[in-house]
Amino acid sequence: MSRTSPPPPQHKRLTRVRPDSSRVEVRFSGIPVSAGVAIGPIFRASEPTPRITRHKIAAADSAGEGARLDAAVVQSRKQLTKLRARLAVLPEESQEEIAPLIDAYIRMLGPSRMLRGVKQRIEETLVSAETAVVEETDAIAAVIMAQVEADMPADDSASLTRRAEEVREIGRRLVRNLTRSPFKSFAGLPEGAVLISEALRPADAALLDPARLAGVATEEGGAEDHTSVMLRALGVPAVLGAVGLAHAIRPGDIAVVDGTAGAVVLNPGAATLTAARRAVTAFARERQRYAKLRRLPAETADGETVELQANLELPIELSLIAQSGAHGIGLLRTEFLFMNRETVPDENTQTETYRSIIEAMGGDPVAIRVLDWGGEKDIEALSAAGIVPDVADANPALGLRGIRLLLRETELFETQLAAVLRAAVAGPVRVMLPMVTTVGEVRAARETYERVARRLRRRGERLPEKLPPLGIMIETPGAALSADALALEADFFAIGTNDLTAYTLAVDRGATDVAELYDPLHPAVLRLIQFATEAALRMRMPVSVCGEMAANPHLTPLLLGLGLRSFSMNAASVPRVKQMIRAVEIDACARFARRVMEQSDPGKIETLVAEFARVSALAH
Repeated sequence: MSRTSPPPPQHKRLTRVRPDSSRVEVRFSGIPVSAGVAIGPIFRASEPTPRITRHKIAAADSAGEGARLDAAVVQSRKQLTKLRARLAVLPEESQEEIAPLIDAYIRMLGPSRMLRGVKQRIEETLVSAETAVVEETDAIAAVIMAQVEADMPADDSASLTRRAEEVREIGRRLVRNLTRSPFKSFAGLPEGAVLISEALRPADAALLDPARLAGVATEEGGAEDHTSVMLRALGVPAVLGAVGLAHAIRPGDIAVVDGTAGAVVLNPGAATLTAARRAVTAFARERQRYAKLRRLPAETADGETVELQANLELPIELSLIAQSGAHGIGLLRTEFLFMNRETVPDENTQTETYRSIIEAMGGDPVAIRVLDWGGEKDIEALSAAGIVPDVADANPALGLRGIRLLLRETELFETQLAAVLRAAVAGPVRVMLPMVTTVGEVRAARETYERVARRLRRRGERLPEKLPPLGIMIETPGAALSADALALEADFFAIGTNDLTAYTLAVDRGATDVAELYDPLHPAVLRLIQFATEAALRMRMPVSVCGEMAANPHLTPLLLGLGLRSFSMNAASVPRVKQMIRAVEIDACARFARRVMEQSDPGKIETLVAEFARVSALAH
């Protein structure tokens, strides 16, 4: 790269924690999403108090407020019932601690005094549903706390305090569901802390500072959802889907997060702490070993050159990309520009952001994907502007998302294209369209693209003499099966294996309950990748893979064997993938791929992939 590389990031100082013999060690199993081991005090993300406008409502609106309340109750019960059903995977002692609490919450959402009081306030005092919830739960909690007496035994006092907090907590859950409050607060996050939360949305992950954070663990989430992608990009050890974890923590707890094994330990004993510290040291040594690969070329043992690029979720990752040895950005996800803000960024704001990223790459190419709203990527600014509905579709993954939204919201689309074109004078750029399913979408997008370029030139803006290539993401079975036709319209393909796997297998990649069904080695997924790749190669058109499959070195030989020569991944994975590339020969990969594509059993494929990777690593 023709740029000055920053110094390697300093390893986080380990918090010198000591086991507390008065607390029992409790283990949780989850989904490993970002490698590494973290040790530190727990920080629980606070939920900011939702903005509630305390105003009177018309008598005619009370029925509507009652319906909103009923919907929030149903949603809250579903959330808690789902959690209760999944407690069976926990150790028995953890179930005994957490299950009664969940049961108490569920009872309060039944025909309880609390809900009767909330409905009565809506009907008689004519206030909004959220106002009624806050007033009623505060009143009940105050009555409970009034029973606390100065000479009361400590156990009785603590019991009443817990009951009052349970009422307030169920009120907070109802209000969050009523107001769709999206963001957590990370104010006061101490350096070296482990963040534990019930759930973490992509917009929440965008607020994290990896320099301060030791690790992350949540109760919800999947291995390939957008939150896990962002955590991998930040290089933070993380485990998602650890059932019951957030409900088991107490102030002062210490946690060990093993993002490689998918384990979380609360209140680790001396032996566990010793093993965790050894793992931290071993992981640091492994990173140093991979760092030596940075200056070596990404080419196979028989001399075939492979393009290795990095995905960019947030600008904070630029230093990681420089350090990784990646040559360019193969996928710049632009959603970060729209997250955690009240208004949609204007053309100048976007232009400056894109230009700064392009300039930072020092002449290496940057592939900019235009806004991909939808799925789990809720963006408040778009809702506030009336671009997307306040209430998500019943199934947002199948609704108005990606290119569908952009072609409908032409001002939003044209503003972003204008910003990208203006920034493209700073270095080589490609433009990618998300969630394409038809040839007509590509044609319509290209017409818009060229129209925006003509308008900018009339305006006197400086643009590249030749417009940047306009390519598409292959993320749906429809796009993969139409690849021959799409190749006639697009300038390049980027195969997004995350969504392609999810849509092919009908699996929500962010849902913990079905996470084990999400399998990129399913024969159907592999055949779609093969079909799209071959269509591009026949047209002599560039094709890359930029989903999480690209980041898995065990899958590198298979992808090479299918004909792919361009990979884009989170920066931390570049050295591992490069090491595998340098260990294999193309002919052997091609023979291996043919053998894999003859299989129909995903389990057999997984075994073959693991064995080929093992043998290749040993041979190298």
